[in-house]
Amino acid sequence: MTLAESAGRESAPLASSGAARVGIGMLASRVLGLVREAVIASLAGASALADVVSAAFRAPNALQNLLGDQALSASFIPVYSRLLSEGRRRDAGALAGAVFGLLFAVMAALSLLGVLLAPWLVRLFFAGFAGDAEAIVAGEAVVDRLALTTRAVRISFPMVAAITLSAWCLGILNSHRRFLLPYIAPCFWNASVIAVVLFVAARVTGGETDRVEELALAACWGGLLGGLLQFAVQLPSVLRATGGLRPSFNLRAPGLRRTLSRLWPAIAGRGAGQLGGYVDGLLASLLAEGAVAVLGWGQRLYLLPISLFGVSVAAAELPELARLDGDEEERSKVAADRAERAAAAMSFLVSPTLVGYLALGLGIVGAVYRRGSFDLHDNWLVFLVLAAYSLGLLASSTSRLLQSVFFSFGDTRSPARIVLVRLVIAAGLGAGLMTVFDRVAVAYLRLPGWLGPAVAEAPDGLRLGAVGLALGSAVGTWFELALLLRGLRRRSAPVRPWRAWGRHLPLAMLCLAPWAATQTLMPGPPWIAGVLPVMGFALTYLVAANALKVPEARALRRWLLETRRRPSP
Repeated sequence: MTLAESAGRESAPLASSGAARVGIGMLASRVLGLVREAVIASLAGASALADVVSAAFRAPNALQNLLGDQALSASFIPVYSRLLSEGRRRDAGALAGAVFGLLFAVMAALSLLGVLLAPWLVRLFFAGFAGDAEAIVAGEAVVDRLALTTRAVRISFPMVAAITLSAWCLGILNSHRRFLLPYIAPCFWNASVIAVVLFVAARVTGGETDRVEELALAACWGGLLGGLLQFAVQLPSVLRATGGLRPSFNLRAPGLRRTLSRLWPAIAGRGAGQLGGYVDGLLASLLAEGAVAVLGWGQRLYLLPISLFGVSVAAAELPELARLDGDEEERSKVAADRAERAAAAMSFLVSPTLVGYLALGLGIVGAVYRRGSFDLHDNWLVFLVLAAYSLGLLASSTSRLLQSVFFSFGDTRSPARIVLVRLVIAAGLGAGLMTVFDRVAVAYLRLPGWLGPAVAEAPDGLRLGAVGLALGSAVGTWFELALLLRGLRRRSAPVRPWRAWGRHLPLAMLCLAPWAATQTLMPGPPWIAGVLPVMGFALTYLVAANALKVPEARALRRWLLETRRRPSP
């Protein structure tokens, strides 16, 4: 049996089962994340409170993403997994302890710097908040977002250390093929934020300014508590998997030098991506009040399928790709075959999501957010942001997988350079489109009636600048995908994701037809008009795919059966 046959027949089922577990964990945490955002939206709408909470979490979360998640996955998991596959468990444990010690020291120092430098960081990345003090004097605003965000960021930064160490736990557990717990652990973070915000909201008695201040700080205190819980629930499993852990600062630990050599390019790549988020936040802060929050709410729904179907498959594939043996040509062939199968599996679920967001997104946004202070006008604006982001959905989800292929080859530099190109394109185009779109208020739109309730008498300040930023981001993701595909072709590992898109997109559009206008016909509250058409569309798509014997539909059925039957490792 050839290596390719062995990978196809033996490794793929295990990775598929792992991807299903990652997807289940991510689904739970992302759904709870949507609940968190819905709670804040219901209390705030597109307002100063929502801007402050979004900004307060964006700054420290960017640092966590920079040093955790993708960076550690790119540098640590391949080296640690290789040591395990070679039977060098003691060396693997020494590497894990050394990475933990260094990561703890670095994150403690950066958290302290974040607290001390918070005023300057907020002024730098949310420069648009600087005019709030004058607006308050002029009677045009009631909340100084600059001052309040500074206080909130000082609370949020210490949680970064705990959440980043959670990413280290994720790397350990994924390498031992334990996928569910590390991806369900963020549920504790989301639940903590929700609980603290609701507890404080029930007891707020002051005026509007006091209310905004107390709720914003409550969200940050909840995040700090949740970060500690997220790390604590994973630690016992890590200790069992490693047979005990000895944190150290041993710079000579086996594999540490190789890990660090891969870490810096990965950090540069993630840094470019996070810089893109900062640039979006900076530009959005220059727009009308609420634009920062609107952009974040649209991103939350847009990232949901990427996390469930893109990151889950990529996370499960990375340890398996790192274990491949053989010469470079043979490994490239197997990696390309695995990546193309995985890309097809992602496309089967991402393609209908793209079609559904574009046609049913108004109802989806309403079902998640539309209650309390979040009204119909906010609903329309977030939907348009979501639709703009969704144009890059297939490219972004596929890129996550292709990055894992590069990481398995020990190449973290190429994805870093490509991400930087994406950033430049997205930021430049987004800034230009933002300027054009910000001239248009939601109140000026004349939208087709079949899309939903007409927008009338919307506040003139509610403008479409955030939609331009989202469109720039979508275009940037397609450039990133094109460059990743070209890089793999040069490595003799060609991947052709468009083959699966050609099967799945037409099927999704045909299955959407009976449900396209139903969100305007459903009686009752917004969540009914949002949920029922989506459920009907999803069921129609799955039934049609199975009836037409689409390969990925049968693969999905096997995934579910294997996940149910296979005991968790």
